[in-house]
Amino acid sequence: MEPSNKQTGYVFNIQQFSVHDGPGIRTIVFLKGCPLRCRWCSNPESQESKPELAYNPNKCIGIAACGRCLKACPHNALLPGEDDKPVVARAACQKCFSCVQVCPATALHTFGQVMTVDDILAVVERDNIFFSRSGGGLTVSGGEPLLQADFVLELLAQARRRRLNTTIETSGYAAWPILEKACRCLNTLIYDIKSLDANKHQEQTKQSNAVILENFIKVTAAFPNLPILVRTPVIPGFNDSEEDIKAIMNFISGKPNVRYELLPYHRLGQPKYEYVGKEYLLDTVTLPKEQFERLNTVKNAFYNP
Repeated sequence: MEPSNKQTGYVFNIQQFSVHDGPGIRTIVFLKGCPLRCRWCSNPESQESKPELAYNPNKCIGIAACGRCLKACPHNALLPGEDDKPVVARAACQKCFSCVQVCPATALHTFGQVMTVDDILAVVERDNIFFSRSGGGLTVSGGEPLLQADFVLELLAQARRRRLNTTIETSGYAAWPILEKACRCLNTLIYDIKSLDANKHQEQTKQSNAVILENFIKVTAAFPNLPILVRTPVIPGFNDSEEDIKAIMNFISGKPNVRYELLPYHRLGQPKYEYVGKEYLLDTVTLPKEQFERLNTVKNAFYNP
């Protein structure tokens, strides 16, 4: 049997020098796959579990000047478009990524690559000097990192053996034994709670919030000394009322070592929907700055552990 630190997982990004996803300066490892389909997701490339083809037509130099991708695709999944640029026929694409290998402009590229635990930690440990000075470390995010359970558990365990500070960002939508094992390897937990309204949560994320809420209660009971940051992305028309935010604060209030943070809705990930052939469903909504500030004021007055 191959060593556990050679275990592989699907990673779509590694972001260094983050200061928003755990204490100190962090290196964030983004894993592929998520059971939720949040309408506002800023990382649509994280949703599918396996690598997927991305196409940025703005970088394409055109069929007349190049056209290599059309010739390379064995499945006729790239077709001539009206603007001298190829069009991806997603239904025909078999994700062989032959087109990616011949694209000189990287207009065609892959979201997601196979990496071992050692591969990842080799990248993370380059920033050890910043971790030691700031109290930072490794944050594992997604997608939903716990969807790749065996891989993330081994990654966290190996990171702790190397004395790295560890954090995960999770939706909480996972089997309790997996979340429990992960928490045993954590210095900090970042936990999303989007809504206490079961119907709205199901409609907007395509999944129930029952497991998420049950797991939060279990985590705070089983790990009372584990610092937890609960986050709520404030989404227009979904959870942007005082009643929505107060319901979440009532739910988490009184739990040990829990802080609460609101995140403003943004559309920074919208271009990536086009790259992976998906439709962005919230392109007409906005969250006024004044409304978010008002909710933050309510949060600060109500919930101040």
